[in-house]
Amino acid sequence: MAKKEIKKVVLAYSGGLDTSIIIPWLKENYNNCEVIAVSGDVGQGTELDGLEEKAIATGASKLYIEDLNKEFVEDFIWPTLKAGAVYENKYLLGTSFARPIIAKRIVEIAKAEGADAICHGCTGKGNDQVRFELTIKAFAPDMEIIAPWRTWEFKSREDEIAYAEAKNIPLKINRETNYSKDKNLWHLSHEGLDLENPANEPMYNKEGFLELGVSPEQAPDVPTYVTISFEKGVPVAVDGEKLPAVEIVKKLNKLGGENGIGIVDMVENRLVGMKARGVYETPGGTILYAAHAKLEEICLDRDTLHYKQNVSNRFAELVYFGQWYTPLREALSAFVDSTQQTVTGDVKLKLYKGNIIDAGVTSPYSLYDEDIATFDEDEVYDQNDSAGFINLFGLPIKVQAKKKGY
Repeated sequence: MAKKEIKKVVLAYSGGLDTSIIIPWLKENYNNCEVIAVSGDVGQGTELDGLEEKAIATGASKLYIEDLNKEFVEDFIWPTLKAGAVYENKYLLGTSFARPIIAKRIVEIAKAEGADAICHGCTGKGNDQVRFELTIKAFAPDMEIIAPWRTWEFKSREDEIAYAEAKNIPLKINRETNYSKDKNLWHLSHEGLDLENPANEPMYNKEGFLELGVSPEQAPDVPTYVTISFEKGVPVAVDGEKLPAVEIVKKLNKLGGENGIGIVDMVENRLVGMKARGVYETPGGTILYAAHAKLEEICLDRDTLHYKQNVSNRFAELVYFGQWYTPLREALSAFVDSTQQTVTGDVKLKLYKGNIIDAGVTSPYSLYDEDIATFDEDEVYDQNDSAGFINLFGLPIKVQAKKKGY
């Protein structure tokens, strides 16, 4: 009965395998309902080519392609970068923070179109279902959500490909190159096939595997230097040239990709409880994280830097778990913004065959005092002061030792 009441569905549409077959599947299973496809452009590039024609040909009444690139970088990537948030010390959250911005725009369109439901193509094993649905709940708490992977008859991507072939739905993949990929301005992820066995080394040098760059072995034999300028923790220029946020990421993606930077192979702990293996390409993002961390070394005091490391880890979990639109994430961002008031300066890095090597850092707010730090003679630090400090600092240890009879 409920299915008959759904007359209009807004679908999060990428044109990939899952969402390509969802359009006809929805019409078959929901009484020939109207399907409106929505694609959020967060830097997929050529993946969006021909998408409108394909969506309509497979049964959608229309396709929205929403340019979200500027908002994606400024409102999602930069706050996460400023937080220094890295999930499980490796993952730079490329898919994680792309989902909330897309889902929010889908909700806005669903409301404007008077839709009865929102549909997504996320599997019941992954994190993206949580990221989409928590965002939908944040902005449309009563909206019905359709998640075909939890209910339909297909049990594998092989089944999906067979259905697509039966429906004459064109696909850009085949059974041999059927990696599950997610691409945006920030990164590209690879999952599935031979990667499902952690014992297998990824085929980095296989033609067509890496898309955003080359393997370290294929990188140039001479280093590339790059200087990144920050204002209050936000990247504003590359090699002295001020650029819009999107262009900064694009330029560093190119430089990083050419030098084999930002390739990560990890087995991560998904929110749903299982471990999953993936390979991530994040060339520009890896450079930006390295530069930002280097600048914080001289701009943040010890206690703030150490406490922020705890915040960074929690921030990464919130982003990974799809909890972007929550009071805690907003509160942590407020804390992070406070710490970034003096994170302004220039960082020079050397890129060489997959490595990022520090090559110099300057800031008008630097807390590094060469007069104090020097090993040469100075007049600002009395080394005799350390004796009293150590006596007081070590007093608890001394008391415990006496109690133990030492």
